Formats: sequence, structure tokens, C-alpha cells
Amino acid sequence: MNAEYPKLQKELHNELLRLLSYWLQKTQDEAYGGFVGKIDFYNNVVPQASKGIILNTRILWSFAAASNYLKTKSYNAICERAFQYLQNHFRDTGYKGVFWEVDYRGKPINKRKQVYAQSFAIYALSEYYSFSKNEAAKTWAIELFECLENYAKDDEESGYFEAFNEDWSPIEDMRLSNKDMNAAKSMNTHLHILEAYTSLLKIHDTKNLRAALKNLVEIMNQKILNANYHYDLFFDRHWNVMSNTVSFGHDIESAWLVLVAAESLNDTKLIQKTKDIAIQVANTFLKQGIDIDGSVLNETNFLTHKTDTDRHWWPQVEGLIGLKYVYNISNNPDYLNASLKIWDYSKKHLLDHEYGEWHFRVNHKGEPYSEEDKVSMWKAPYHVTRACILINE
Repeated sequence: MNAEYPKLQKELHNELLRLLSYWLQKTQDEAYGGFVGKIDFYNNVVPQASKGIILNTRILWSFAAASNYLKTKSYNAICERAFQYLQNHFRDTGYKGVFWEVDYRGKPINKRKQVYAQSFAIYALSEYYSFSKNEAAKTWAIELFECLENYAKDDEESGYFEAFNEDWSPIEDMRLSNKDMNAAKSMNTHLHILEAYTSLLKIHDTKNLRAALKNLVEIMNQKILNANYHYDLFFDRHWNVMSNTVSFGHDIESAWLVLVAAESLNDTKLIQKTKDIAIQVANTFLKQGIDIDGSVLNETNFLTHKTDTDRHWWPQVEGLIGLKYVYNISNNPDYLNASLKIWDYSKKHLLDHEYGEWHFRVNHKGEPYSEEDKVSMWKAPYHVTRACILINE
């Protein structure tokens, strides 16, 4: 192992504590409960901002995972706060599942059933149960798994559809966000169902869950991974590719998450295949996704060859995790050397040393975009928290 790597590990351990302190001190909504929906670049709370399910499940996951890693009960109150808010405001007690968005008072304003969101609820509840042993969290996670298997699964063409109306009926606009394609299926949603099921398997090991998870690993390997060792992003129902963009952060994130899923199934043949794929994906990532300054680029269009050279915060830390996992199965020091450069860049340009947390993104010169928020529907502690933990395990 590179002699500098233990220093990176120590710095990430300290970064975890710094990050948790920020979210503990800055984000609790004392007026209306739960957590504020938005904090701007300068740490100003945006009044009456709505609250999203992704932000709130990621907060619960982050504090529960940190509690498990640090072996501490000191974050118990904030974990309980996050769990109760999800239960009281995002849980659909009629049709089951979780709502997409509530207003600042906690009243549902977007009741659509985004499958990606159900996945993050399973992921958060599973981690929270591991910490708290709260049976209600486990029961709810299992209920959500059953919802996905009963309502979202495509039994004819395999995989899972993107989204539904409140009552799980088909919906015309299935987009996860405004920047996404209106596609029946996506890499991102399948990746995070896989992530959720891997986590749930730790507390609920059943034949049905194992079969579903194995199917997801095979989908990632056979339908979503392409011949160039990138993961295609959007598909129609029949798995015809609809997109022509490479997301470097998603590539390296997929490589390690699929490997962890395969390992959790204890399937020797599947593990070996997934290891081989992870190495190929990581090599492609290093060749195409890393800029000369060591940072991770955002994405590129492989038809127009136009590259988005912004550096978003989350691909940097997914790079750290993925490269560590591939080093562990290859012992190739190039992966750790690349990690050190990513971390050096992140410390210099993406960590916000003035206001706390991380910048959402910076341009190719390392200058942050001040219109981006510190806390929002999509800006949560999950990616960085996970990296800080996994790099030290």
C-alpha cells in the first residue's frame, strides 16, 4: 500500500466528524420538525423550502452508518428524529411506499412513487435498524421491498420501471429529475435498488431477496454495462439504449457497488466475473474520466465528444471508494495513487473551508458555483459520509 494512503484515511476519518457536525448543527428544522429543505451557498436557510425524500433518507442513512462505524450512541437523537419524520410525513399509509416531496410544514405535495426513492428508503431503514434494532424500521424496509417486487418489477422484460402515480398506476412522466430522460428504465435506479437490496440482505436474508439481488447484478453486468466498459444511462422497456452520455462518477460507483452485491450473495462464479468487470471499468475510468489535475470529470457525450469539465463533489468520493475496492482485488498501486490525487484536488477545491460542507461543483479552474446550494433535494451527506467510512474499513 502507498505510504501516503494511511494519511488519506486519517483525514477522511476527521472529515466524517466535520461533516456530521455541520449537519447536526446547521440542518435541524426547529420550527417545523425534521430538517430544513434548503441551505444556500453562504449557509443561509432558504425559508419555506420544500423537503425531499432523497435528502431525508440520506440523512438517516448517514447518521446511522456513522453510528455503526464509530460505535457510538451520540447520534441516536438525530437518527430518531430522521426516522420519525420519515414515518410521520413521507410514509404513504394508504397505498404504501414513500412520497417524493412534502412542503416545509411536512404536508405531501408530490405523492408520486419514484422507484429510486423507495430504494433509498429501504437503504436508510436497513442501516438504521442495524444501529437501533428498531423492529418498526425493519418491518417498513421489508414492506417497501415487497412494494417494488409487486408493483415496479417488469416480469416480462426484467428490471424495474422508473416511476408510478401515488396508487402505483402507470405515470407518463417518469423522470427522476429535470436533467434526466423520460425513460422506462435507468442505470441509476437499478444501481440503487441493488444497493438497497444488498443492505437489506444483511438484516433480512431470504430466498426471494437473494434471487432479486442476483437478478440485479446480472442486469448491471449484461444489460447496462456496454462493450466499452461504461454503464449506459437510459433505456426503453425492452432495454434498448436511449442515451449517449457517459457519467464517470456513475461508472466507478457502479463498479464497486455491483461487486459488493455479488460478494454478499457468496456466488463464486458471479464474484469472479464482477471482479473482472470492476477492474476493466476502473481502468477505463482512469483513462477517460480523470483530468490532468487528478480530479474526476463529470460526463462526456460519446457521439459529439463534448465533455462536461465541471467537477461535481460526489464523483470525487465515489472515485475514492471504487479505486480502493479495485486495489483490494488487484494490488495494483496505480489505483491508490490516483485516489491520493483525487483527494488532494478535493481538499483544495471542493471542501468549503469557509462555510463548511462541500461545494456542489466547481468549474475546470476549481472555482465554485455560488448559485449551488449546500443542502437541497440532491445535496445530502450520503456520498461523502459513505466514502469516509468505507475508506477506513
